[in-house]
Amino acid sequence: MALSSTNLALYCFLCLAISLASSHPAYDSFLHCLSIHSPPSTNFSQLVYFPDTDSYSSLLLSSIQNLRFASPTTPKPLLILEPADASQIQASVICCRIHSLTLRVRSGGHDYEGLSYRSDHDSRFILLDLASLRSISVDTEHGIAWVQSGATLGELYYRIAEKSSLHGFPAGICHTVCVGGHLSGGGVGTLVRKYGLSADNVLDATLVDVKGRLLDRESMGEDLFWAIRGGGGASFGIIVSWKVRLVPVPPTVTVFTLRRTLEQGAIELLNKWQHVAHKLHEDLFLQAHIQPSEGGEKGVVAVFTSLFLGGCAELLQHTGKSFPELGVKRNDCREMSWIQSAVYFAGYTNGEPVEVLLDRGLYSKGFQKGKSDYVKDPIPLSGWEGIWRRFSEQGAGSMFMDPHGGRMDEILESEIPFPHRRGNLFNIEYTVEWNDSGSWAAEKHLDWIGRMHGYMRPYASKHPRAAYLNCRDLDLGKNEEGNTSYSTAKVWGRKYFKNNFKRLAIVKGKVDPEDFFWSEQSIPPLIVDKERRSSLIGFKALISKPKPPIKHFL
Repeated sequence: MALSSTNLALYCFLCLAISLASSHPAYDSFLHCLSIHSPPSTNFSQLVYFPDTDSYSSLLLSSIQNLRFASPTTPKPLLILEPADASQIQASVICCRIHSLTLRVRSGGHDYEGLSYRSDHDSRFILLDLASLRSISVDTEHGIAWVQSGATLGELYYRIAEKSSLHGFPAGICHTVCVGGHLSGGGVGTLVRKYGLSADNVLDATLVDVKGRLLDRESMGEDLFWAIRGGGGASFGIIVSWKVRLVPVPPTVTVFTLRRTLEQGAIELLNKWQHVAHKLHEDLFLQAHIQPSEGGEKGVVAVFTSLFLGGCAELLQHTGKSFPELGVKRNDCREMSWIQSAVYFAGYTNGEPVEVLLDRGLYSKGFQKGKSDYVKDPIPLSGWEGIWRRFSEQGAGSMFMDPHGGRMDEILESEIPFPHRRGNLFNIEYTVEWNDSGSWAAEKHLDWIGRMHGYMRPYASKHPRAAYLNCRDLDLGKNEEGNTSYSTAKVWGRKYFKNNFKRLAIVKGKVDPEDFFWSEQSIPPLIVDKERRSSLIGFKALISKPKPPIKHFL
């Protein structure tokens, strides 16, 4: 293909930039490829960022949320590409494949293990940063929205509320998380018991596949569309945008936050919470979490935070009947709109304006590690006492618990790759965060979360001990570069996806058999013939099972 005069001039500019920025031999051929496959209107100075330049460093660090992976020793990408549209993503995929370059894709950078912007094994990788793809189109008449992968949850919530106070979307509470990764991993939030996961409310998507084609639901097929909703989209392609179902919310919702200490019966309240939270009315979400403070065991605090889709009077009826021990009173409640509750759960509880949801830089960054669990049987009181003691130790973090039940019990495990449905009382997310960059601080906090996770083994789900993909944990296992074995990956894959892991691997084998979209925890390709494939994924069983009713917006 001949270069247009515009692209020829741009290519000359790129060659000059290469000579100034670096002498790496891979640059010239790769950028020549980009200039051929990109539209003539491409502004390469805003697409390509070279190492050893201020703009490269600034863009790389802008979305690294976990400072564990911002150190000088962390492998850096050969180049950073910041596409402005889908055509530039297509060109990037085509040229990375041609040049055998690993591609990492980042929307918000909240991956606990940093796999969206780093590689444990390969320094020859390109980072595709989707921060510029932030378009949101809301259609309240039809109850839908199209949102690009680089948009944050806060931006999505805000744009919905701009159009209607009676629509919302079920997703997480951290407003700086971007929809690209959040929806492809599941998406748990305060509306989970009413409407399920974010991924349960995805209606369509656009994706660039391994061949550089831009596909929608119809052209990608139902197998691939199934896989990207909870199976981790980065294993199968690059999600450009999602079409999501908006859900009805009332004009008034109610929130409260109650803190209870050891002297106030916190352990007994946690014990009772696990028996009732998943059985409450689906309009009522009651989260519990444990966090340390000064003063040893007496300084540890249990925090109960709630969202109710209705007014305070009705909320008090529910809590008074099902959980009177918690002691919720009228003056504990705050009535507000749904969008104001999104601000509240994002941590802004002093009447801050809803515009804070648009600010991507409000959260301070630190060093982090996360782990997760699912609980199917009540933890004995002695177990809660042991949990409590561990929060008075050095390096202690937090333990967040979200109840299941409600809509989550109605959806089949095989409906999407996320399998953690009926039978789960609640999920747990363990987190540790610290600010000291020294190795001693890291060892202290990593040791605590490892021991905490170990202590919880008798109380967590079994066969497998399940985990949540959006709380990625490389301690569960990882792929080895150049030898991605299905049998090896199954060890960690079944923890995230249970019996859905095999179907995910079969879909991967169909759409990306050479494993171009590889990472340390990407789905491995499992290639089987068509007849055997149907039996392995239980096709007849899948189509014979009735689907639970979906609650559309009326």
